[in-house]
Order: sequence, then C-alpha cells, then structure tokens
Amino acid sequence: MKFDPILLAPRMAPMKAAGFWRDETIEQPLRRALQQCPDKTAVVSYAAGEDTPVRLSYRELDARVDRIARGLVSLGVGRSDVVTFQLPNCWEFIALSLACVRIGAVANPVMPIFRQHELNFMLNFGESKVFVVPKVFRGFDYEAMARGMLDGLPHLRQLVVLGGEGESSFESALLRDDTPPLTGPGLGPDDVLLLMYTSGTTGEPKGVMHTSNTLFSNLHAYIAAMELGHDDVVLGASPMAHLTGYAYLAMLPLILNATTVLQDIWEARRALQIACAEGVTFSMASTPFVADLCNAVEAGEPTTPGFNKFCCAGAPIPPVLIERAASILGMRLCSAWGMTENGAVTVTEPSRAMDKSGVSDGRPLPGMELKVVDANGHSLPAGESGSLLVRGASLFGGYLKRPQLNATSADGWFDTGDVATIDAEGYIRITGRTKDVVIRGGENIPVVEIENLLYQHPAIAVVAIVGYPDRRLGERVCAFVSLKPGARFDFQEMVGYLEGRQVAKQYWPERLEIVEDLPRTPSGKLQKFKLRAIAKSFGDVE
Repeated sequence: MKFDPILLAPRMAPMKAAGFWRDETIEQPLRRALQQCPDKTAVVSYAAGEDTPVRLSYRELDARVDRIARGLVSLGVGRSDVVTFQLPNCWEFIALSLACVRIGAVANPVMPIFRQHELNFMLNFGESKVFVVPKVFRGFDYEAMARGMLDGLPHLRQLVVLGGEGESSFESALLRDDTPPLTGPGLGPDDVLLLMYTSGTTGEPKGVMHTSNTLFSNLHAYIAAMELGHDDVVLGASPMAHLTGYAYLAMLPLILNATTVLQDIWEARRALQIACAEGVTFSMASTPFVADLCNAVEAGEPTTPGFNKFCCAGAPIPPVLIERAASILGMRLCSAWGMTENGAVTVTEPSRAMDKSGVSDGRPLPGMELKVVDANGHSLPAGESGSLLVRGASLFGGYLKRPQLNATSADGWFDTGDVATIDAEGYIRITGRTKDVVIRGGENIPVVEIENLLYQHPAIAVVAIVGYPDRRLGERVCAFVSLKPGARFDFQEMVGYLEGRQVAKQYWPERLEIVEDLPRTPSGKLQKFKLRAIAKSFGDVE
C-alpha cells in the first residue's frame, strides 16, 4: 500500500524542535519494560464465559509479539502492508498491534459490529493483506462471514481465525515456532502506524492515518494532564478498535509500563468485579459506561475505592452524571473532546473535574492549538459560538487516498465540523456539530443546553435533539428520547418540565419521539445524521 500522509511534512521540523514529536515508536517503552520490570503484568485479558483471565508479563507479551511478527512475515506481510483485525478486547488485539510495528506493517482495527457491507469497503480500500477475525463472538459466526467475502477481496492473502482450526487458525498461522528470526527494519516514528476508519457520525467512513509521532505526542500530553503513572491499572472496556480503546487503553499503559485489564463484553456488574480483583484505578469511555456503573452500584454491587478517575469523551457529560459518579462511585469524572483525526485535543484535569467537567469539554493539551471562528473565518471572542478549528502535534497525516477531504488550511488549521465556545480560562464547550445547529426563525437553539436539562429528568435515559424542516420558520425542534426501564414520559410532561426549569419557550422542542434506543457509533456516540433523516419526514415543506 502506498500511503499519502501529506499533512506531516509541514509539521516535522517545528514539532520535533519543540519536543512534541519524540521520534519514538512503542518499541522504546517495551524495551524499557524488559530492562526494568520484565515480570510485571502487562495485560490481563478477561473473556466472557471464562473463569480465569489470561495474564501476560512484559516478558511474556514480548515473546508472543515476536512470534506473531514472524508469523505475519511468513504470510507475506511486509513494510506498509495493511493488517486488518476485527477482534474484541483481548490480549491478541494488543499483541497483533505491536507485531505490526515490529515488521513495519500498518494496523487496521475494525469494529466487531461491522458486517459485509462495511468490511468489503474497508478491506478493499486499504488493500488489506491479512484479515484476522474470531471464529465466533457474541453468537455471531465471523469465520463464515469472512470466508463468504474472500472472492471479493483481491488483495487479501490470508484469513486468520482466532479460535479456528487448521492452517488458518491464529495459533497455526501466527504463533508458529518454525519461522525465522526477524531481520528487517520495524516501523519508523514518521511511518503510518494506524489506519482507522472514522466511526460514521456523518455517514461517510474515511481512512484516518496516524504515525507514532502524531499519536504518541497526544498520549504523553494526556498522561501528564490526567496524572497517570507506572502504578496505574487501566480498565480497557471501551472497544479497542476505536481510537479511545486503541490509544488510551492499549498503547497508553504500555508507554507507562503500567497494566491494562481488558473486558471483551461490557457488563457493568462484571466490570466492577474485575476492577476490585485487579485494583483498577482509571478508565476512559463514553458516558453510558459510567451511568451503567452507577446503576450497578445502586443495585447492590460494591464500589472499588481505588477506581476513582474516569475520562469521558464523545459527547458533553450531563452534569447530573458527574454528581452521581462522585456520590455513588467516589469517582472524578473528567471531560474530554477529540476526534479520530486528533485524539483527545482537550481534557479537564482531575483537579478541576467537579467544577469544569459539567460545563466544558476541557482545554487544549500541550502541542495543540484551537480557535473558534465565524462564517468568514474570523476569530470570535470568549463566550461566542462558532466553528471549532484545531492544529498541532496530534493532527493526523490525512485521509487515505482522499487528500481533497483533509479539511486543513494552508497554515495547518483543521476544520473539526464542531461548533463550540471558549471561556476566559481556555476551556471549550462543544455546542453541536456544524450540521447539528438548529435555527428556528433566525434564533439559534442551544441544543446541548436543552439536552442536558432533559437528561436530568428522572424518566429519561438518553436524549438527542435535532431539527426538521418547516416552511415558515426554516426549522423546528424534535427531541428523541429513550426512557429508563418502567418510566413514563410524554409531550405534556416535557413541556411542563421545561417550563418549570424556566426555559425560554422558544427553545422548547415542538415534537417528542419516544424510541427504544438511539442509533450510536461503536464507541457510543449518537448518530444524529440518522435521527435527522427520520425527522425530515416530520417536516412541513413545499
């Protein structure tokens, strides 16, 4: 595969001179661990239905990485070849990612929920040489699906099945003892490390290219801001095929020579049990994970005192959840904002979590700049809402084969597609996507503010507000709501509730749709483009 990360060259000299790009790959911290703490636990892998997790020390992990790397070479994988793997959270996911680095290949994790439609596009677009799947996961036969796709994948050389049989099994293909030692160079710090497709909040997947320098510049800054260290134990429950899981739950603990504990199927009661058994101290995921933990404790599960720090990204955190996490879990809930293209650009530090996480999405990490601009590209003062632009160390290398979509100006500013405000201290607040802005009769509707108010209603589990077309006003407002088990809620209840909270009548939704669940990306982000498509049918247009 010929990669085209054209956004890297202009930043190389300044980012390296400033120390943000350290010119390291994950091999440096791994070698440090082998020298300083080879017998420390690197990975603990819990699988649903299994009583005993797999535990690997740094020495054991390194040995398996080496065998998998040699196995990939024996399958014909070389430098810049793409290895696609559709695996749940498991030690094999981490080892395979590291093995790609060791031979100069590019890791391309894809979400377990994807099926033939998405996978055919991704594997062909990325010209994947090897495709690794579980035989069965959550009752679905991945091996049968993958074998049925082979005729349409001309670039693919080998299907590998975790838990499979015969020559295509993970053990036979990638854990063989008869492969020769590695001789070729591994991945360089400016080589493409990761190909990850955007999760689809806009409906169009794009192949994001990251290098070790772009990704690790973000992780080092994040580590400092979140006050993480060698002794932390990180719970990896968010899907590792998303950047949150890959970067902050798999790579970050290895950089620290810490321990990561993996859970393949999310279940809050089990997560609390694992956290207690393993001494978990930190995790990162979307807000539903924290809400589930709170519910599990309220249902009788014990808390884990050491598990006192959690970072949420993907959507603004409802203030009520911050209060619940503190009172029920004894946990500081830190907010963050980022994208697959940038990693976590902003975070709220643990020391400011209680006063800032509910009203902001953090402030920029070192190495990153941001600004809010109006429709003409002019910077706006604090408190005014506009388009959010970012630039700096962790900006991606570009979209694979689609440089025309990079949305980056000549001076390096990337248009995030988000709408935000910045306060006097530099903390941002995401107020919606550019396409999420609802303008009714010339009045901008504060979508996030109304969503947060509705989140505080005891009947509501999830809420999302979108606009729908109207001939007279341009747009009207619809609230999509899913309810907590056994709860009741209707339009009159919503109107009375917002009136009681003294919300301006102009901001009230004109329509309420009660749904069983709202569409999400694999990482938990609400897919408002799907809701807008539904709401469009409600519109009154000529």
